[in-house]
Amino acid sequence: MALTMTSTLELLREQGQLREVIQGDQWTLNTPEDTQSSKPFTNITYDTRQAGAGSLLFCKGRFLPEYLDACNPEGPAAYVAQQDLSSHTRATGIIVNDVRKSMSLLAAAFYDYPQKQLTLVGITGTKGKTTTAYFLHAMLGKISAGRAALLSSVDNCLDGRHYQESQLTTPESLDLFRMMRQAADAGMRYLVMEVSSQAYKVDRVYGLTFDLGAFLNISPDHISPIEHPSFEDYFYCKRRIIYNSRQLVLGAEACGADLIRQDAQFVGIPVTTFGDGSKHDDILVHRTPGGGDDYLIGPSGGVMMPVSLSMDGDFNALNAAAALAMLIRLGLEPDANVLQAMERVRIAGRMERFKADNRVVYVDYAHNKASVTALLDFVDERYGERRPLITLVSGSAGGKAIDRRKGIVNAAQDRVDRLILTADDEDGESSDQVDRQMLGFVTNPGLEASIVPDRAQAIKQALGDPGRPEDRLRITLVIGKGEERWFKKNGSHVPYEGDDHVVARLLGTESYDLGATGAARS
Repeated sequence: MALTMTSTLELLREQGQLREVIQGDQWTLNTPEDTQSSKPFTNITYDTRQAGAGSLLFCKGRFLPEYLDACNPEGPAAYVAQQDLSSHTRATGIIVNDVRKSMSLLAAAFYDYPQKQLTLVGITGTKGKTTTAYFLHAMLGKISAGRAALLSSVDNCLDGRHYQESQLTTPESLDLFRMMRQAADAGMRYLVMEVSSQAYKVDRVYGLTFDLGAFLNISPDHISPIEHPSFEDYFYCKRRIIYNSRQLVLGAEACGADLIRQDAQFVGIPVTTFGDGSKHDDILVHRTPGGGDDYLIGPSGGVMMPVSLSMDGDFNALNAAAALAMLIRLGLEPDANVLQAMERVRIAGRMERFKADNRVVYVDYAHNKASVTALLDFVDERYGERRPLITLVSGSAGGKAIDRRKGIVNAAQDRVDRLILTADDEDGESSDQVDRQMLGFVTNPGLEASIVPDRAQAIKQALGDPGRPEDRLRITLVIGKGEERWFKKNGSHVPYEGDDHVVARLLGTESYDLGATGAARS
């Protein structure tokens, strides 16, 4: 539908967002007389550089009134804000109670409600969102002949074939609805997306209802002055997906699962659980008899199907169970070909394994206590009998998620032989400050802990020199950056070779699992 000044004001009024309209000295609740009320806005944006003639500009976040001074004299046609900015522009001011909520509502209207043409699946949780999303996307793509779209923290795929690097786990609402419109216009039937706690904290998915929501797990993360002030707030924001979904898939062993079930009961939506069978789950996964890397997966009391994943770890098997539970909850029946699509999924930087002589290296995005614990549990299970020497290379982002720093150290310090702290993303706080703080959390006198500021040099020290065949197995875990080819530094991207490329170069090998490309997706 065309978004005009009249329809904009009607929608905002209906949703309780409109405060007043300001045009020069005129303040009103109606369309100002000297505006073209029925002329559609040519585009919508939150970037003043794109606010040309006929556009609607959203002044959100840390927007300064002075930004309007740089706008083209012919644009924007109007702006949406929580304050009067008429001293800096002649554009009509649409003053609202909450600009982020208003932006989401108006973006949906501008792009003609693309969610109506898609089956939307939203996945939240502290860990496993990306892998689960890729698993489900692969299976839906197989079932629908490639008509499944994906929005993830790694890549976005809007046409079922081509992947582009994403910028946010969950895009800003304006970008989200634009991408949904692209997916719908490309003939997509399904859209699978990760939903972060920030998506609800700052209303990126405001007004959006998922056909299916998934809550994988929860543990403390993203707690900082600029994210969530407490675990309670983080958990509460995650739980918003339940109130905005028509049905739910739940990790049965998730912390707070009983509260989540109460949420679902309160809003009257059905729940399907997944797990290893210890909680009477609806969808089960467990290792095949005799151990090994193969699993059996399927409905409780039903036919269990064999699955052999390309990504290591029991936690990824649980992610597979979550994806299967979502598929079944959507009313779809998997067969061997559908499961094979999930088996082939690989994500660069996620449990990416390298092997050379007596050295095994995993590059992974683990970046908090829960994910580091899961990674070390996997190492113990897979390699424990060989009593390996374990080195962990890690940093933590500056300026946010402060709780991660102590969590990573506490998860690792009694389970690894060496800890090397190094560079990570920075936002108003240097990696050196973060690393020194993390080093201060080390209480195990037997742990060899150090700071190596240059990340590539830190990895080189961790790998050491090639050993003899009879030497003790050495395992190096390089975590936190995954496949990222940059460091974030105060809003800019500084090029970086990438953990996987550094490891491959130093070992003189390719990824043991992913091959020369470093990434393969089904």
